[in-house]
Amino acid sequence: MAFVDEMTIHASAGKGGDGVVRWLRTKETARGGPSGGDGGRGGNIVLVGVRDLSALAHYRYEKKFRAEDGGAGKNELKHGADGDPVILNVPVGTFVRVPETGTEHEITREGQKVVLFKGGAGGKGNARFKSSTHQNPFERTEGKPGKGGDIELTLKIIADAGLIGLPNAGKSSLLNALTRAKSKIGAYPFTTLEPFLGDFYGHILADIPGLIEGASLGRGLGIKFLKHVERTGILLHLISAAQEDPLAAYREVRKELDAFGHGLEKKREIVVLSKTDLVSAEECQIKAQLLASETDREVLAVSVKDDDVLKRFSDKLSTVLKKG
Repeated sequence: MAFVDEMTIHASAGKGGDGVVRWLRTKETARGGPSGGDGGRGGNIVLVGVRDLSALAHYRYEKKFRAEDGGAGKNELKHGADGDPVILNVPVGTFVRVPETGTEHEITREGQKVVLFKGGAGGKGNARFKSSTHQNPFERTEGKPGKGGDIELTLKIIADAGLIGLPNAGKSSLLNALTRAKSKIGAYPFTTLEPFLGDFYGHILADIPGLIEGASLGRGLGIKFLKHVERTGILLHLISAAQEDPLAAYREVRKELDAFGHGLEKKREIVVLSKTDLVSAEECQIKAQLLASETDREVLAVSVKDDDVLKRFSDKLSTVLKKG
């Protein structure tokens, strides 16, 4: 199923059931005391967090939802049935906003429930209006309407590690090489970009598409790119060993992350010199030293064409992710 990261839907909670006018009938009289029951409450609109990254795609064609109305009250003081709720599954990592009220919620864990719109209260039956001076009331009230409105849903990927870098850095190839043994990698086309996700020994890796200069200002993939990087635990910053100027490539991406802000500039970063099979060992060493000097960090080398190098990188990454 296609992956959707932004969606606006409309939902309405159910109307409360009406209270009723009823009378207690006995053998002695055709109409005894008041016995009309209250109406049931309307169904709620409830959001539930699920670990299904394609969940928003279910709402591509069906965008309007209404919970069940409450049932009318019954005789003998019986309460009307409450309306069934509408359960809307959304992926973990979804930001929810009701534009009419400005209400905001964030779904951060599986099974988390948010009652977004409450169903209307049921009306009162005529039994509620009986008093010492008013023995045979004909009054009753109607159920209240439920709340409702537009719902803006925006998914920001929550991944353990996000692969970032320029478009030619080799992110997709590395993700495939690291996760293919688990057979859980999948392509999820976004509304405007195509990241890939993979399961790396229980950790989610996200290949975030490359960005261009000016992304923090909305150019190219722009904010679409950066908002997903925002939710990753660790940044794996790939620079291709084939880059003539690896420092320029590194600085270009860092410039956009720093300009965007939102905590990206403080996020933990691991620098990775990728595609080391494309240049000599001597050139790799020189470029790795340049990057280490620039970033003041250890620089890891990797090549998807060299099984031994890939294995060392995989072991190192697994250790880092386990430590958190």
